[in-house]
Amino acid sequence: MRILIMLISILLFAVLSINSSAEDKAHRMDEGSQHKMHSVEDGRISLGLSPAMKQHQLANMRSHVEAVQSIIGLLSEGAFDKASHIAYSKLGLTEEMKKMCNSFENETFKNLGLAFHKSGDALGNTLKTKDLTKSLGALNTTMTYCVQCHATFRQ
Repeated sequence: MRILIMLISILLFAVLSINSSAEDKAHRMDEGSQHKMHSVEDGRISLGLSPAMKQHQLANMRSHVEAVQSIIGLLSEGAFDKASHIAYSKLGLTEEMKKMCNSFENETFKNLGLAFHKSGDALGNTLKTKDLTKSLGALNTTMTYCVQCHATFRQ
């Protein structure tokens, strides 16, 4: 179980590091060379967000990572009901998240976001079964959307 938690933590760290590293490089460069850097080093699709929206979206993603970390910790303690509550409330397709996802113009990003949040609800349902193997499979599905989105898009 500890090895599994360590592997999941490493995966989360890798996803965040990739996104953070690309954004740090972009932030240090001026606007002209920033465009050049993204087209050469970062082939992901820009969402063209305003600075305020970018910060809001980054805060949402950090909240999602914190939720996944909490779920992993709760799974290691056998606290499936608490983990389920976090999956629904922090990762699920709440009205707020539905509104947020539907506000994006990029249809692929919008659909990935909606699928991610629906998988959060499915994760919550699976966690209620108290079956660790199925729960980890559902968590893997949710994380797959994170990895796919971060591999495809940038702020």
